[in-house]
Amino acid sequence: CLILTILKILKYFVTSFYCHRLAFETMILEDFENRVLPAKNKLFRFAFRLLGSSEEAKDVVQEVLIKVWNGKENLAAIQNIEAWCMRITKNLALDRIRSRQRRPTDSIEAGVEIRNEMLTPHEKAEIHEHMQRINEMIAALPEKQRQVIHLRDVEGYSYNEICEILELDMNQVKVNLFRARNAVREKFIKINAYGL
Repeated sequence: CLILTILKILKYFVTSFYCHRLAFETMILEDFENRVLPAKNKLFRFAFRLLGSSEEAKDVVQEVLIKVWNGKENLAAIQNIEAWCMRITKNLALDRIRSRQRRPTDSIEAGVEIRNEMLTPHEKAEIHEHMQRINEMIAALPEKQRQVIHLRDVEGYSYNEICEILELDMNQVKVNLFRARNAVREKFIKINAYGL
């Protein structure tokens, strides 16, 4: 009789444990789907900007999602999951860059959708040429400036979020953004004015 009672109690605890664990796993999956997955396109664009290769960017994003999923128990403690994911993306992309020689990036148009149905063929060609030049100018910037200008002007992150993602203080973010914008602006004006 005592053994039967112990078995019933044990069965109750085991059943209760698995029910709570299933509810916990469901809650984590919903948290992951609602807080992490919506950022995957931004993660891809950021990785693409850093790596210059869509295949490598996809690989990095996949690695980020796996790392976040493996650390899913800590998701509730993270206030800004998107910034945290961007930081992981930056670190993984920089690791890949360090492990290989830098290749030129693809066109900036890959990350920007332009609606140009009403443009003439000449205007379309001109926009395409300008986009290529801007992409080349951004690719030629120092690494920190390239990261900051992408996060601010392409992805639309706030200064505080950029500070968190790149682990820089506010002054460094503002200075790098100012220098990056100035460099691109000056080169663009010079090219348009003199055709260089």
